Amino acid sequence: QVQLVESGGGLVQPGGSLRLSCAASGSIGSIFVMGWYRQAPGKQRDLVAVITIGGSTNYGDSVKGRFTISRDNAQNTVYLQMNSLKAEDTAVYYCYVRYKLVLEHWGQGTQVTVSS
Repeated sequence: QVQLVESGGGLVQPGGSLRLSCAASGSIGSIFVMGWYRQAPGKQRDLVAVITIGGSTNYGDSVKGRFTISRDNAQNTVYLQMNSLKAEDTAVYYCYVRYKLVLEHWGQGTQVTVSS
């Protein structure tokens, strides 16, 4: 069983910052890709940021320059530092992991709300 424990979501004012964490556990083996997607009501789930086993990163266009993804491989944990938050960043953020080469798993999601 694979589990993803997400934390760090909440309410923040525009221009503020949040840091999301996602810790993977279970029979996960090697993690090939891990990161975050987000979904606002009525919209599709979009890439936020992912990091690969080799340390390469990929960001969605709307968050480049504002968000930074990092990892702690020893703890199977990824972090998403979210700076200069905008109202349009409001969404449910889902942790994502691809492991054992071809298997995938999603977290339950954590709400991020950016509002004054």
